[in-house]
Amino acid sequence: MADRIREKMNQLRAEADAAVLRAEDAEAKVKKLEQTLLEKDNDITSLQHKLALADETNEKLDEQLGQYKSSSLEGESSRTTSENLTRKVQLLEEELDVAEKNVKETVEKLRQVDVKAEHFERQVQRAEQERDAWEQKYETLDAKYKKSQQELEELEKSMSDL
Repeated sequence: MADRIREKMNQLRAEADAAVLRAEDAEAKVKKLEQTLLEKDNDITSLQHKLALADETNEKLDEQLGQYKSSSLEGESSRTTSENLTRKVQLLEEELDVAEKNVKETVEKLRQVDVKAEHFERQVQRAEQERDAWEQKYETLDAKYKKSQQELEELEKSMSDL
């Protein structure tokens, strides 16, 4: 019986020792897992910080992209405006060329009209001189006619008195 008790005690000690070893192993595993958990928590904190920085950088880049797009649109608008103004300048230059041609033609026509006007003025002066000469002849002839008529009347009177 004492042997049995000793045997039982040895068996209990062996079980206790095995349980202590398992407990120590479990504690070591728990410490390792706690260490791993702490490392993972630190990694998560680090990654969250990096994510926050990346989000800030992303927001800044989005703002810059918006500004670049706006600048690009303004550049395109400026380019379009510049192209439109260039086209307008070309059209105005063409209109100016046409207007200058028309002015030259008009000046030439005016010069020709001036020459014709001078020619007609000379003709009018000659016609007026001829008219004046005819009027003088008419007046002279009219005076002679009246004089002749008067003489004729006097002659008729003197003949009728006879």
